[in-house]
Amino acid sequence: MNIETINNAIQSQKEVLLQHSLYKKVQTMEDLHLFLENHVYAVWDFMSLLKALQSKLTCTTTPWYPTSNTQTRYLINEIVVAEESDLTLDGRRQSHFEMYLEAMQDCGANTSEIEAFLANLSSLNNIFVAIKTSNLHPKIKAFLEFTFRVIEEGKAHEIAAAFTFGREDLIPSMFTAILKNFQANFPETDLKKLIYYFERHIELDADEHGPMAMGMISELCGTDSKKWSEVEQISIIALEKRIGLWDAIEEQLSLTMETA
Repeated sequence: MNIETINNAIQSQKEVLLQHSLYKKVQTMEDLHLFLENHVYAVWDFMSLLKALQSKLTCTTTPWYPTSNTQTRYLINEIVVAEESDLTLDGRRQSHFEMYLEAMQDCGANTSEIEAFLANLSSLNNIFVAIKTSNLHPKIKAFLEFTFRVIEEGKAHEIAAAFTFGREDLIPSMFTAILKNFQANFPETDLKKLIYYFERHIELDADEHGPMAMGMISELCGTDSKKWSEVEQISIIALEKRIGLWDAIEEQLSLTMETA
């Protein structure tokens, strides 16, 4: 097996995501707010996948020792730098999650729920309890639970699969579709920080992080057929959970329309 085999195996799930009806339903500022207020959890938990990979593939403890695979070490550190401390529109350093929160606030979306979730998580110090006791849509809970189960299992190639095929590989295409929708529907609204966030992801993921992540998968799996098989399984589930996240947002938009 190889990267091409995995891409063929997940093609149907990718098509569902790329052609999802959610994109066309984000038509008003209220719709946009609802989208952002739900999607922000995927922006946040992505950082945990990233840091789990860094923990697995580089040395983050002392005393420091060189890890075995220098190429993979480089790949993950490069991605961490950009995701955790990228340049904002006005030249500051922020994580992409913090950039997303600022973009939400700038366009009037509510950040209090994600902030309360993180405060509760900090108090509980148990991600699974925090997810279970939250008021999130069941499919968003399932999305988050899957992410942290993969992290908890601790297999580097499976974490890399969720990161690469469930996220990085899809982001350019998905965010391009979303961005075009925003620009068409909100031409008079100041969405410059949000647009910058999406365009930054398109630029990084298409040109740099996507290819880097593919290289990381190849390095981690090598010629081990069992690892490749596990990467395929995790990638399919990751995409199905992502479809569930999109379904959850669409369901909430439909409820809003019915009560309007």
